[in-house]
Amino acid sequence: MLGSANADLVVEVAHRPAAGETVLGSDTRIMPGGKGANTAVAAARAGARVALIAAVGQDEYGASLLESLTAAGVDTARVTRVPTPTGLAFIAVTPDGENSIIVSPGANARLTKADVDLGDAAVLVASLEVPIPVVEHAVALAVRDGVRPVVNLSPVAELSAATIAALDPLVVNEHEAKVLADYSHGDGPRSTVITLGARGALVITDDGTEHIPAPQVDAVDTTGAGDAFTGTLAARLAAGATLPDATREAIAQAAESVTRKGAQG
Repeated sequence: MLGSANADLVVEVAHRPAAGETVLGSDTRIMPGGKGANTAVAAARAGARVALIAAVGQDEYGASLLESLTAAGVDTARVTRVPTPTGLAFIAVTPDGENSIIVSPGANARLTKADVDLGDAAVLVASLEVPIPVVEHAVALAVRDGVRPVVNLSPVAELSAATIAALDPLVVNEHEAKVLADYSHGDGPRSTVITLGARGALVITDDGTEHIPAPQVDAVDTTGAGDAFTGTLAARLAAGATLPDATREAIAQAAESVTRKGAQG
């Protein structure tokens, strides 16, 4: 896994504030998060052997994240500690379980190409809360070494045509999928998974497009649902599952995750 590790500062609110509006919320819950760390934990809980490439600060948040990752079974030997505050995510959650998130990258922005070591990985999963050149370097190494590259295009950022063409799959939600129009058919990813929230996901390969539905659940908090999906997807791909079968399991785990508060929990 290559991606961010953040401390999530979560506040429950009656509604998200409009411009210039002040809204009172609940007590703040401080929880482990970050797309890279969340995805790594999800993959480990799905049975994969997982190492995380990330950066955290030399502060209490960083120490807490390392402890949380280790407890979840994630190898943190490749997590670098830097003299910059650990990344923070400020999350507002409304009663319907939906969220709005502001991320302060902090130490995540200090991750470098030199920190990338894929070891004996079968699958590389990267998300984009870390510097894009580092992600593209990691994907190039994966292609060179026969590692299956998977990128969750979140938050949306522009990737090179060579990077996009290597991905198997590119994972996007239905809003992020709009950027796919920017890539010609010939330069597109080898496969794509478009997550549709409560409606499941679309799996797009050379064989066509398959819609895989999601089980209906009562959502409490959607924070980290996409990361639960991607982590489980990667774990099943590493175990040899087909992309549609891996997607089915990923949808089930993502649906389960929204019935509980927080991301890694």
